[in-house]
Amino acid sequence: MRRGKAPSSRRAEIMHIYRCYAPGGKELTAKSLLEFLHKEQIEIAASERTAEQMIDKYEIHEKARQERTMTFEGFLRFMESKDCSIFNKEHTTVYQDMEQPLCHYFISSSHNTYLTGDQLLGRSHLFAYVSALRKGCRCLEIDCWDGPDLEPVVYHGYTLTSKILFRDVIVTIEHHAFEVSPYPVILSLENHCTPPQQEIMARYLRGILGNRLLDMTVNNNFSRELPSPNDLKYKILIKNKKIGLLQDNVLRTGTDRQGEVGECEESEDEESEEETPKRKKHFSKSEKTVEKKQKKKITVAMELSDLVIYTKSVKFISFSHSSGNQKFYENTSLGENKARKLARNSGCEFALHNSRFLTRIYPAGSRTMSSNYNPQEFWNVGSQLVALNFQSLGLPMDLNNGKFQDNGGCGYVLKPHFLRTNETGFDPNCLQQNFKPVYLLIKVISGYNLPVPKHSKGINPYVRVEIHGAPADNCRKQTDPVKRTSLNPRWDENMNFAIQVPDLVLVRFVVKDQNSILSDDFIGQYTLPFTSMKKDSSLHPIFILTAAPWLIPQDVRRVLSTKQESAMLNTV
Repeated sequence: MRRGKAPSSRRAEIMHIYRCYAPGGKELTAKSLLEFLHKEQIEIAASERTAEQMIDKYEIHEKARQERTMTFEGFLRFMESKDCSIFNKEHTTVYQDMEQPLCHYFISSSHNTYLTGDQLLGRSHLFAYVSALRKGCRCLEIDCWDGPDLEPVVYHGYTLTSKILFRDVIVTIEHHAFEVSPYPVILSLENHCTPPQQEIMARYLRGILGNRLLDMTVNNNFSRELPSPNDLKYKILIKNKKIGLLQDNVLRTGTDRQGEVGECEESEDEESEEETPKRKKHFSKSEKTVEKKQKKKITVAMELSDLVIYTKSVKFISFSHSSGNQKFYENTSLGENKARKLARNSGCEFALHNSRFLTRIYPAGSRTMSSNYNPQEFWNVGSQLVALNFQSLGLPMDLNNGKFQDNGGCGYVLKPHFLRTNETGFDPNCLQQNFKPVYLLIKVISGYNLPVPKHSKGINPYVRVEIHGAPADNCRKQTDPVKRTSLNPRWDENMNFAIQVPDLVLVRFVVKDQNSILSDDFIGQYTLPFTSMKKDSSLHPIFILTAAPWLIPQDVRRVLSTKQESAMLNTV
């Protein structure tokens, strides 16, 4: 077979594009490849040197490299590479303004981080913290309880989940906190320990984390707003109850606080949504009533209280109360059910609140199997710490992973301007006329090498494209299934979307197998922010989706073809 000649069964649709720039069976020259990059990929900054580098990188034939040409095999390798990703290269590194206050960012957040399974019998494991941190998570949860021999333990209280030592958790976090991101890590303590063991926790935090622990304001200064991610690089913050004001920390500097305690009100909303369901298995009605009354006041060891700087947990009462009373360094936690009601009934107030203060959202206690809610509805109102069970795969974590691959995967994504200011009055449930729609046209053309289950005679694959964002934008469309084809299915179907608030939108591509007997089987997916998609200069970019056998978790490739008025989204 002559060099550059490929079997007709091997990606004929890509061969067609190749021949548009290498007609007559000739090979693709560096000049023609550059033309392709300019016209189809909209890589305006590309030069002939760029094209030659692509040839050197992807061409497999030595003679072709020497002649500065690219065979079809090299072109195919190029098309299946990260250099053709639909994801904007500029967004694979930190490119956003990192000098804004912490409350102006979406922050990747985990719930019950220690668990590897369900919340009743699941195993607690240190690797769960390592896994979350390596995925860019910047807010970890630690459920702390009294353990034997004055060793605090971490587990899901009042259940049969296994226990790990608090000390080991902190050592693990110290080792892995900044492997993938230099930006601050928040340790959200769900603290059930008595004061003596709280003091042990404080000493472990100081002794193990050392200079990485933030135990004083930035530069010992006080301001009226939260510091920025840049201000807090390589720092670990403690989120917990705190006695007194932030200014008191300066007055207490150098003071021995051992044995001192203080009282504060129950700050979390967890009593009704997270803790009560699991306690029903262990307490009678009268015992729960007594317990609830006793929990109105929480005793906090001052040694631990003094470690809380910019993330003091306080109880949410109302938006009007927060507006008049909440300090900039105080944050609230809301269960998903209460937060959902507020988002739907008071969306504008919720967004305004989140422009000033940090808010953490967590799953309802009824989710004993560690399932997740849809995080999009809380991002829509600017909630920063939308905590999910990272061990549970599915749509919510697909959206979370897609959202936080933006900005270099550093775990911090700058919120849109209308969610950072108190001037716009943005309400995702009632969009104003000044939001002009953006039109997206996607063409789903083909796939290849889709995985087939064992003992199956074949699959009937189809592609579904989902838009997740403000309620007005939420929509999904899908192709017809292709019968009994996995090697190279062809759909050739167009989809049109009008997007009102593109800054909030995530685009999710899902490949499924239509099964008339059972529910449709999942084959793979890929999710990315709409604002991170490479865009055609036209108003109507079109994409081809092609899927490979790796369940479409990571890389999506892209090429535009002017003659076809299309772009290709090629997933491997």
